[in-house]
Amino acid sequence: MSKSRTYRRRSRWSPGLQFVTSGFSTMMVLLLLGLVVLFVMSARNLSVYVRENLVFSVLLSDDMNVTNIMQFKEELDAQPYVKSTLYISKEQALAEETEALGMDPTEFIGYNPFSASIEIRLNAAYANVDSIAKIESSLREKSDINDILYQKDLIESVNRNIGRISIVLTVLAAFLAFISFALINNTIRLSIYSNRFIINTMKLVGASWGFIRRPFVARHVWAGVVAAVFANALLGAGIWMLLRYEPQLMSVVTPRVMVVVGASVLAAGIVLTSLCATVSLNGFLKMKSRDLYNV
Repeated sequence: MSKSRTYRRRSRWSPGLQFVTSGFSTMMVLLLLGLVVLFVMSARNLSVYVRENLVFSVLLSDDMNVTNIMQFKEELDAQPYVKSTLYISKEQALAEETEALGMDPTEFIGYNPFSASIEIRLNAAYANVDSIAKIESSLREKSDINDILYQKDLIESVNRNIGRISIVLTVLAAFLAFISFALINNTIRLSIYSNRFIINTMKLVGASWGFIRRPFVARHVWAGVVAAVFANALLGAGIWMLLRYEPQLMSVVTPRVMVVVGASVLAAGIVLTSLCATVSLNGFLKMKSRDLYNV
């Protein structure tokens, strides 16, 4: 009698335990998948942030008065390749260099050797050597421009490294997506495996495949939704702690990134669990009764 009660108690808790186990395993996989999406999206924003903070300096002739300079600055602001501009006067340039050097150059040479300039920050799409070369060629046609300064080697290095990082992250994302599918598929297959005889009995009494699949798929999709919610909660907590520690990362980990990551985790939880459950169920539905004892 005691053994019978123990068996019934275990049987009663078995589906719930399977649900929790499957959900926890799925949550860990979705958490990993969410981290990959977060890294990929953040890397893209980081590349834009780095490119748009590369400075492109236009040194102006001393013959230009402030009115002409402001007019030229407005013309630059209207160009599609310009993200922002900053006017630096001769006096401001002298003050910055004096502070940096710890001495005033005018005390030795008797005049201000610096030129007024406009610092240009380009839109990310134009922050490459080819585009800058065309922009430079166009600007040099103006007689009031003394010189154009930018770090060509730095720009080439940034774009080259960003390209490499993008390829690595894309390959990593594809690999982890495959691993995620395999892990979730194995977790769900083990859960369905314990019900293979119930599935076979339902098939023997005439239940259609769709009727048999429906409750199993629904249960695992629900487990996937719950797992996605918990995975998103953990990711959100981690991002909140990261932004609290370093608020400047808001320009990289934007609200849009967080929404995309959350939606991706939820979509992956639903799609992967429903697909894996369907594939696993079809495998058992195709088996004959005698084969169930050999798997």
